[in-house]
Amino acid sequence: MVDIQLAEPLSKETPILYVLDTNVLIHDPTALLNFEEHHVMIPMTVLEELDKLKSGKKAQAADCRQAIREIDKILGRASPENIEGGVPIRRESSNRDQGKLSILMTTPPDNVSLLPNHLNDNKIINDLCLLKHDNPNHRVILITKDINMRLKARGCGIESDDYHSDQLVTDIELLNKGYIEYQGNFWDQVQKVETEQQMGRTVHRIPLEDFHSEVFANQFIIDELGFIGRVVDVDDDEVRLLHIDTHRFMEEEAWGLKPRDVYQGMALNLLMDPDVHLVNLTGSAGSGKTILALAAAIEMTVATNQYRRIIATRSTQGLDEDIGFLPGTEAEKMEPWLGAITDNLEALHCDDEDCSGSIDYVLNKVPLHFKSLNYIRGRSFQHSLILIDESQNLTPHQIKTIVTRAGNGSKVICLGNLAQIDTPYLNATSSGLTYLTERFKGFTHGGNIKLQGVPRSLLAEYAEANL
Repeated sequence: MVDIQLAEPLSKETPILYVLDTNVLIHDPTALLNFEEHHVMIPMTVLEELDKLKSGKKAQAADCRQAIREIDKILGRASPENIEGGVPIRRESSNRDQGKLSILMTTPPDNVSLLPNHLNDNKIINDLCLLKHDNPNHRVILITKDINMRLKARGCGIESDDYHSDQLVTDIELLNKGYIEYQGNFWDQVQKVETEQQMGRTVHRIPLEDFHSEVFANQFIIDELGFIGRVVDVDDDEVRLLHIDTHRFMEEEAWGLKPRDVYQGMALNLLMDPDVHLVNLTGSAGSGKTILALAAAIEMTVATNQYRRIIATRSTQGLDEDIGFLPGTEAEKMEPWLGAITDNLEALHCDDEDCSGSIDYVLNKVPLHFKSLNYIRGRSFQHSLILIDESQNLTPHQIKTIVTRAGNGSKVICLGNLAQIDTPYLNATSSGLTYLTERFKGFTHGGNIKLQGVPRSLLAEYAEANL
C-alpha cells in the first residue's frame, strides 16, 4: 500500500481515486497493483506518453512496455463502459477482487481548464480538476514522482503525493551500514559470552539482548580498541561472532591492494568471501569502492579462478540516450562510460615498471566484459562476477531486474554514492541501492559496507567536506 501522509485523516466512508502519473509507472511498472482496495485511474495522456517512450532498447522503454502489459492484463476485453466505471484488479495472491482500474478519458473544455493545455502535466491536472468537480464525494489524489507537478496540483486544489510503496526507510541514516561501532571496549557491553574453537576459528556466542541495535549476518562489530568481529549467525536469542585477527585482517591483499583503513578491510573481507554472493559498497567519491571491487574481481578471476569472467556495467544519467549514437561495438560504446573501471585499473599498476604493459596484460588476461544495462535484461550470467557501478541511479525495479540475472556460481557487487543521485525522480531513500540494501540485510549470503573517509587524496578529502 502506498504510504500517503496528508493533513486530513483518511475516512473509510470516503472513496479514494488514485491517479497515477507516467513517471510512477516507469519507476514501478506494477505500481497499479499496490493500492489495495482503492480505485486506480490512468489518464489518457499517460497512456500516450507510455506509447511514445515504449520503443527502443532503453531501460526506460522496457519499463514502459511492461507497464502497458500490466494495464492490458487487467483491462483485457472489458467494454468502454466497464473501463470507465472501473475493472476489478485481480491479484495472483488472492481470489477476490481488490480495487479497480479505469482509464481517465475526461477532457475539460477550455472554459473549465485551470492551466494552459500545451503541457502534458497541465492536461493531467486539468483532467483531475474536472474529475474532482464531477465526484464531490470522492477524494482525488495524484501520485507522481515529479515534485514540481505535485506543487502545481496542490496549487489547483488537488491532493498529491509521492509514490512510497518501495521506499523502505524514511531516513538514510537508519540504513544498515554493515557494521556496529562501539565506543571504548566492546566487551564491557557484554554480560555473558561462551567462546569455542571451530576449525581453527574463534567463535563467540553472545546473547542477542547484549546488543542494543539490530544485528544481521555478515555485519561487523568494531570498537575503539581495535577489536574486529564478524557476525556469523543470528537466531532468536543468540549471536555467533567470529573473532578476527586485526593484523592479518589489515594485511589481506587483492591483486596487490591492501586496505587503508578498517572500513576498506571489512569491504575487502566480504568481497573475497566466496560464500557472500551479494556485496553493496556505498560511500563518498574517493572512498575506494571501485578500486577495491576491481582488485577483488581480478584476484578472483585470474589468480584463484573462482569466476570465469567479470561483467562490468554502469548506471548513469544520459547513458540510455547517448550510447546508441556512439560508434563501434557495444564494448567500445560502453568504454567511455566505464572510465572509472579503467582509471582504477591504471591505479592498481601505477607503480609497475611498465604500467601500460601491465594494464594490457590484465585486459588480455582478464575476461572483462563491458555491458550496457539495456542488454542485461533477459540474460543469465553463470559463474560470473557482475560489477554494477553508480547503482544509486537505479530504481528498485531496475535493481531487481539486474540482480536476478545472476546465475549459478555468480556474485553481484553494487557500488554507489547515495549523495550523488543524477536520476530526476530518485533520492537517497527511494534509490534502488537503498532498497536492495534494506531488503537483503537479513540475507545470510549477502553483506554491505558504508565506507568512510576519502583516501583518494588530501585534496579530494577536503573538497568532499568543504565544497
